[in-house]
Parts: sequence; C-alpha cells; structure tokens
Amino acid sequence: MDLKVISSKELSKSDPVFGQLSFDNHEQIVFCHDKDTSLKAIIGIHNTVLGPALGGTRMWNYATESDALNDVLRLSRGMTFKSAISGLNLGGGKAVIIGDAKTQKTPELMRRFGEFVDSLGGRYITAEDVGMSTDDMDVVREVTSHVVGVSESKGGSGNPSPNTAYGVFMGMKAAAKYKYGSDVLEGKSVLVQGVGSVGEALIKHLLKEGAKVIVTDINQERLEIVKNKYDVVIYEGNDIYSQAMDIYAPCALGATINDDTVNKIKAQVIAGSANNQLAEDRHGEMLQEKGIVYAPDFLINAGGLINVYAEIENCDKQETKRKTENIYNTTLEILERAAENGVTPNAAALKIAKERILKRKNEQLK
Repeated sequence: MDLKVISSKELSKSDPVFGQLSFDNHEQIVFCHDKDTSLKAIIGIHNTVLGPALGGTRMWNYATESDALNDVLRLSRGMTFKSAISGLNLGGGKAVIIGDAKTQKTPELMRRFGEFVDSLGGRYITAEDVGMSTDDMDVVREVTSHVVGVSESKGGSGNPSPNTAYGVFMGMKAAAKYKYGSDVLEGKSVLVQGVGSVGEALIKHLLKEGAKVIVTDINQERLEIVKNKYDVVIYEGNDIYSQAMDIYAPCALGATINDDTVNKIKAQVIAGSANNQLAEDRHGEMLQEKGIVYAPDFLINAGGLINVYAEIENCDKQETKRKTENIYNTTLEILERAAENGVTPNAAALKIAKERILKRKNEQLK
C-alpha cells in the first residue's frame, strides 16, 4: 500500500483548525459572526488551568481568514505562558476581529462582540490590543463584565500601554546588564520598530536614560508625530535588520525574527513589546549561536497584563508597579539559567511557565 506524505500546507487545508501548525491543544476556539454589524471574529482559549483566559482583542485587516486563525492561536498560546511566567492566576486567551479598525469599527460592532464574550460566562476576559482603545473597552463593558482595561473614570485601570512599555524597558535593561555588564542605556543605539502607544511610551524611557533612538513604522504619519515630539531619528533605509544598532526593539507585529532576517540582525540585544517575535523556536537558537541576547517577549511585555490584572485582584498602582519592575529580576534570572543549562532564553522561560501550569494541574487532580 502506498502512503502519501502530507505536507503541513496540505494539512492546514484539509484540517483548517486542528491541522493548523499553531494549534497547540487549545481548549476552545469560538467563531463569531453577525450579519447586521459585519462582525467576523475569532476567540481563542488556549489554557485555563491557572484561571480564566485573559487576553486582548486585536482588530486587523487580515489577508485571509486562515491568517486570522493562525494569529489568534499563536497569540492565545503566548498569553498562557505570559500569565504563568508572571505569577498571575490567569489562563491564556486572545481574540481577533477581521477588518480595518479605522473604517469598519463601530460601537454596534463592539457591543455585538462583547455579547459573544459574555456568552462564554467568564472563561474568556477581553482587553485592548492592536486596533483597539480604552474607549472601545468601555463600549464592550456596556454588555459584559468580562472585560478589563476600561477607563479609570469607570473603575478600570485605564490604558495598559504605559505599563507594557515600562515592563519592556525593565526587561531591556536586564538584557543589557547580562550582555554588557551594566544596565545603563546611555549612549546605546536602540531601534524601535513600531511607534504606536507602547512604542512611544518606550521611547520616553529610553530618551530619559540617554539612549540614541532610531524609529521606524509602516505609518508615516505616526513617524512624523513622534519625530516632532522627541529627539529621535527616523530610519530612512530599506533594510532595518542590516542597520547597525546595539538594541533592536520590535514593538509592532510578530515574527520579525525569521529566515529572511535572522542572519542580517546586527544588534547585540533584542528586547521589544511585540508578541511572538520568533517566527519559529529555531530562530531563537540561531540568535544564540550569533551571541545575540534575546529577552523573551512573553515575559518582558507582560506589564500590560499585570496592569489589567489589577482590576481583577484589586491591586493598587504601587503593587502593579512593583510587579512590573520585577520583570527585570525575572529576565536576568532566565538569561542566567539559560546559559547554565545550554538552552535558549525562550526555552528556559517556557520551561518555568509550563512547570507552574503542570504543578497547578496536578494539584487540581488530587
């Protein structure tokens, strides 16, 4: 009998959900559609062992529905480990809405999405992500209590972006300490890729410390706004990965460290806010072989999650800041542990996160 070898591409076509390469034993995937508002959304719940799945909603004009599904699978998985490594009693989830946030987002669409979130009975708690704002979360709150990151005037923690940026800054300083022997960033050249709300907040921290900041973004208007507000240089070339720099801070979309870029990167440290910066785990190994220090993204960008978690646990701002500052210590510990065990920082961080989840699961089985 002839056996046909099925490629991963063919598998994803014949089994478009469970056959996705990014499917990782996700507990639940919810497809949401509403004709009246033109809502097309996917909610991914990866793991709820530690607690309800919390993760932001991203609105993006995906080229295909398969791209949207792949994104929500990758992002929800990342949230599981982000919560676990940060010591939070939360699981991992994420949602994506297919569409252009600038032209297709309406209050009616957001309310309808909120109703789908509410139908899950608290298994998934949403928040803001790319293409979303605190105001959008306020609209969602009108129809469900399972949302965080709402306005402070409505009892929420407000925009999580500043705290996300602060955590990335702490992680970056720890990575610099490991690489250079000092966490002082004065005089270091840092390329910030993506100058949205998190990227801009990170720029403020970097400039305050005396770093030399280079910025790039697909949105030229945002670049000009940032250039007019801060002492930064806009990257004018056509291959940022070949640009000479000390630190590369990816703060836009993920998978920028891939087969096309990994051998071009000249930075000695990579630390940014983007989720899933490594296209594949092997790219982390390739960075390590080149002597590049990579601060695991799901660890150092956890400041936003810590910020909205405060709404659930009723933590004050001082406690939130303390937990976010601790990203420095955890990053340094993981980099040192990775070196001792001969593994990548990403692998070392994942191991710690998975051990915490397994321990809780075993306790629940007793």
